Amino acid sequence: MNTVVHLLRHGEVHNPDKILYGRLPGYKLSERGQRQALTVAEAVAGHDLVHVVASPLQRAQETAGPIAAAHRLDIATDEGLIEAANQFEGLHVAVGDGALREPKHWPKLVNPFKPSWGEPYLEIAHRMLGAVHRAREAAVGHEALCVSHQLPIWTLRRFLEGKRLWHDPRRRQCSLASLTSLVFDGDELREIVYSEPAGTTDPKVTGA
Repeated sequence: MNTVVHLLRHGEVHNPDKILYGRLPGYKLSERGQRQALTVAEAVAGHDLVHVVASPLQRAQETAGPIAAAHRLDIATDEGLIEAANQFEGLHVAVGDGALREPKHWPKLVNPFKPSWGEPYLEIAHRMLGAVHRAREAAVGHEALCVSHQLPIWTLRRFLEGKRLWHDPRRRQCSLASLTSLVFDGDELREIVYSEPAGTTDPKVTGA
């Protein structure tokens, strides 16, 4: 019996100050992000969705809204889908902007393979896998959709593909409002399918 669990990265966030907001509250979708959520809802309108679950963060809940409404489903919340913890949260830090060259940040950077500045990659992968299997069990024989965040989704994908978890964030294949779909035969993963119903976006976008 096949079950599909779609991992949806949330849409673009209103972030005029361009900070790395992580788990900070109050970050909602931008107008573009709202359009992206609607685009995904249209893309999965014909799918056999019976379960929609999201990270507790506002941007994920708002992205899930149009999809759940189109299928007349309530949005469940799973803490396992939340954004990764990060000690740079609230700061102006982006990939390649030079901010990490400042000596005050160096103690956080002692082990980029773990990483030392935030939640360990392996812990992210394990909690995400738990959320995926809870969604799979709730939608056996049908489809579930989980709204999460770029780093957790990408970390889980690398874990499932047997790749090392530390990586170059500029090479993540996880655009805004993209779908990473896990196809299960029973409880065994058979295939991973990636798609971008709302188009490709830059993986270096700060805090997205």
